[in-house]
Amino acid sequence: MSNRKPYVREMKRTWWKDHPFYRFYMVREATILPLIFFTICLTFGLGSLVKGPEAWAGWLEFMANPVVVILNVLALAGSLFHAQTFFSMMPQVMPIKLKGKTLDKKVVVLAQWAAVAAISLFVLVLV
Repeated sequence: MSNRKPYVREMKRTWWKDHPFYRFYMVREATILPLIFFTICLTFGLGSLVKGPEAWAGWLEFMANPVVVILNVLALAGSLFHAQTFFSMMPQVMPIKLKGKTLDKKVVVLAQWAAVAAISLFVLVLV
């Protein structure tokens, strides 16, 4: 046996800042924080709806707070950013073929956004 120590490469906490791809990845992953806040707010909103009109009015007052509105706008921006990055990856991950030819990437991405718009419009009209 040898008494030599194995080489251990030093890994800084900011290793991801050195490459644009990893910076983009870390920013994308950080957008989950406002989405967590939104999910918690929505869960409490459902709970207050069950508790009655006073609890519901209190939740609506909380949601009208400018800080909460800003965080919810950030959550919306984060979810749209996630959707955009997911939709742009979809044609490479799962190419769709019709009659032996692969669909154009732009068509696949636009079809996904059209589906989002249609579902959003349906929910908007339904409510």
